Amino acid sequence: MDIRGAVLLPARREEIELRTIDELTLVGELALPLNREPVATLVTLHPLPTAGGFMDSHILRKSAARLPALADLAILRFNTRGTTSPRGTSEGAFDAGGAEAFDLAAAMDFVRERGLPRPWLVGWSFGTEVALKYGRDHDIEGVILLSPPLHRTTPDEVAAWADGSRRVVVVVPEFDDYLRPDAAAERFASVPDAVMIAVEGGRHLWVGETQTRRVLTEIVAAVNPDALPLPTEWDGPLGEGPQPVSALVLPGDDDLAVDDEDARGHRDRDERAEEPE
Repeated sequence: MDIRGAVLLPARREEIELRTIDELTLVGELALPLNREPVATLVTLHPLPTAGGFMDSHILRKSAARLPALADLAILRFNTRGTTSPRGTSEGAFDAGGAEAFDLAAAMDFVRERGLPRPWLVGWSFGTEVALKYGRDHDIEGVILLSPPLHRTTPDEVAAWADGSRRVVVVVPEFDDYLRPDAAAERFASVPDAVMIAVEGGRHLWVGETQTRRVLTEIVAAVNPDALPLPTEWDGPLGEGPQPVSALVLPGDDDLAVDDEDARGHRDRDERAEEPE
């Protein structure tokens, strides 16, 4: 079976709740390798909730569906305050990247309490802002920034990562709606050790299996490179969980297989993938 779309590979999956310092309950999921201990942990931060981002945004959902089995990673996903997904609704209200600091802190408390190893932050779009603004407050190995818009992060907050104590990996689509590779190189020039990865043909929402595989490969290359190359086929049993969304192939995209959420994002991209300030 090809590993693509909404294919769910085996893992230990647990619905979890996080409690913030301002006494909100956030809903989420932890996915662990089925028969092994994880070698590292991804704490994921989703795109902008007011533009449809949530813990099931497709790159994060596919990370949890595939990487415990393919790369021995633990994947923590959660809805930030006021965000709804099929898992449920997190309490509170969206705070434009302010009180979301408490949400990240609650996730990192969970990582520490569970003894999850080698945590990395993986932010996508708005999630990169939360990672950059508050990630240095926590014991992490590094950050992986997917499609960073840098709408809310100040130059000083970016430059603060130049101390070299944590790795910074920046994955920028060639045709991003907000920050393309040349501009990203300028904005991150204050972090000389940052790894800048320009993805040819990439777009802000990483629509399609080709872009999905590229993003997941870059994540694993940073966190557990021994697991590369990631397999593209699976001949074992599938995981247990919600039924996969039926696959949809966009006309003319003969190498792209996208599920319903990807297709929705593809249609909505020109309307609003991320709200600027």
